[in-house]
Amino acid sequence: MNAIAATRGATRDLRRVALAVPQRAAIVCAGERLNYADLEALGNRMAAALRGLGLVRGDHVASLIGNRPEAVAMGWAAWRAGLYLTPMATGLTAGELRYLVEDCDAKAVIADAALGEVAASLRTLVGAGRSWLSLRGAIAGFDAMEPMLAATSPLPTADEASGALMVYTSGTTGTPKGVIRPLLPADYRGTPPFAADLLTLFGLGDDPVRYLSTAPLYHAAPLRFALAVTAGGGTLHVMERFDADQALRLLEQEEITHSQWVPAMFQRLLQLPAARRTAFSAPMHRSAVHGAAPCSPAVKQAMIDWWGPILVEYYSGSEGVGLTLIDSTEALVHPGSVGRVRKGTLHIADESGNELAAGATGLICFSGVAPFVYYRAPEKTAARTLPKGWQTFGDIGHVDADGYLYLTDRQDDMIISGGVNVYPQEIEAAIRDAPGVWDCAVVGIADDRFGECPVAFVVPKRDGVNVRPSELIAAVRDHCEQRLGHIKRPSQIRIIDSLPRSATGKLLRRTLRELVSS
Repeated sequence: MNAIAATRGATRDLRRVALAVPQRAAIVCAGERLNYADLEALGNRMAAALRGLGLVRGDHVASLIGNRPEAVAMGWAAWRAGLYLTPMATGLTAGELRYLVEDCDAKAVIADAALGEVAASLRTLVGAGRSWLSLRGAIAGFDAMEPMLAATSPLPTADEASGALMVYTSGTTGTPKGVIRPLLPADYRGTPPFAADLLTLFGLGDDPVRYLSTAPLYHAAPLRFALAVTAGGGTLHVMERFDADQALRLLEQEEITHSQWVPAMFQRLLQLPAARRTAFSAPMHRSAVHGAAPCSPAVKQAMIDWWGPILVEYYSGSEGVGLTLIDSTEALVHPGSVGRVRKGTLHIADESGNELAAGATGLICFSGVAPFVYYRAPEKTAARTLPKGWQTFGDIGHVDADGYLYLTDRQDDMIISGGVNVYPQEIEAAIRDAPGVWDCAVVGIADDRFGECPVAFVVPKRDGVNVRPSELIAAVRDHCEQRLGHIKRPSQIRIIDSLPRSATGKLLRRTLRELVSS
């Protein structure tokens, strides 16, 4: 502890930790355990191998790696080599991956052999002019990276230059967009920007931290949190894929102190048998961070009742222009809020870009943080930038008199029915309170009379009580008539086993719209 404490100050970085406590466990993942000396050496070798391919500062690299130590090492390698790294989702098709590789102008693509089938298909779709590297085995059309790594030095090179992540938005509406910012000066040696604010905001630099990563590392927040933990000297435990019971076991057996979740994971945890939930004990667990999707007050209350007041919710996005936080104590007083601003300056704007007063609903915007740009998409950047320079994630909401932010909906998901703005999340919040409802989602569909009208998809509770679908639909309809004005009441209510969500728990409304039209 004393050795790692000596690294504290203005700079937090993997290398400083590796020099101070080289044998400390850095990553426990996929049956492997890398200490800090191992992770530092792997990152250095990867950086040297990429530079050896002729890549220069500012070039782009795309990776197709699951939840493995190499995914974290690649982040550090790009940072050391001065490259932009774009991690790609492992569940995408070859055609979807092709879009990312070509859109980000990747000069090199690195893929895990476990994903060899889709990687080989990708290789046949993408044109020449790129290097193709495989890890942990052979992939048709790829060069093995291990011999390159073996031929490089585990020590840092003299001409290191800071790189960056260039992550893509989830693409829940439209095609994914790459979020890019200018590289820092080549001689920058401070805490990497992908780690700096997380270390401070979430206590990831405290010693000791044992962190559980439950989500795919190809997404922005899980990867940034993982890199921040290793910049701060903690031990990173990565689940290969989420399983509710296994997550509880890891919290208990590994004495996890910090963790990250999405609300859909909370729902699955709460569905575990009562005996398992009662037996759960993880006294070292002091911070359960969650975000990426709205968490209903009922689910949050149930988790706080179970785990205690250790939940911390954040609201932000891949664009990184602002962030709000709310802890459990605040959440119980301000149910449904995502907290007060902790990064940037918060604004609520009307359709003309003018700031609205507290309580008024409008577009959530931020200023005071370096602006983002969507790579090769100036028109999409302009759509998220107001004339005053404020930028937005595209969410609608309001701020109360105490400065707490409440999300109403996504700008792209808003339903305009009879000329009236209808917010799906408002309808969803009402339906979730209906007897027998576990979860729900609302989408807008075309309507000859009103232009659009809401359709609700309802997931029944699984509490051993069998309720006929027709009875549940009737109960929900009656509930809506009591809680919602006529224009907000769903024109259809459909029962569904589960809602379609991305790997990070974001609701895929486009999939629901397709179900309506099919």
